Amino acid sequence: MSWVVDTCVLIDVLENDPTFGPASANLLEKSLRDGLLLCPVTMVELSPAFAGSLETQKHFLEQVGIDFTESWMFADTERAHRAWNVYIQARRASDTPKRPLADLLIGAFACRYQGLITRNPTDFRRWFPKLKLRQP
Repeated sequence: MSWVVDTCVLIDVLENDPTFGPASANLLEKSLRDGLLLCPVTMVELSPAFAGSLETQKHFLEQVGIDFTESWMFADTERAHRAWNVYIQARRASDTPKRPLADLLIGAFACRYQGLITRNPTDFRRWFPKLKLRQP
C-alpha cells in the first residue's frame, strides 16, 4: 500500500535543501517499493515551486516516481470535516497553535493509505492519531 508524501518533503528534494534534502530523498527512495502518491492538495501547494508550470511539476513527480493522479474521495471529506471541527474547537479554547487547513486535508487523505511521509509529524499526530507517520 502506498505512502502519501507531504509537501515539505518534496520541497526539500526539489530545492536540494542542505539540511533536509538528503534525508528526504533517501526516505522517498526507500519507500518507492511500497508506492508513493500525492494528495490533490499537495499538487496545488506545489504550484509556486514550479512557477505555475503544471507540465514541469508533473515531469518532476514522474522522475521521482510519485503518482499524482489519485482522486479525492468523499471519505476523505468526512475525515477532514471531523478533524477540522476538532481543530477549531481546540483553537477557540486557545489549546492549539494555528494550523493551515491544507494539513488537515492532507492528513485526512493519507488515512486511507499506508501513512504519510512528512517532516512535520506533530502537525498531524493530534488530529489523526492512528495515521502512520514516517519522518526523514
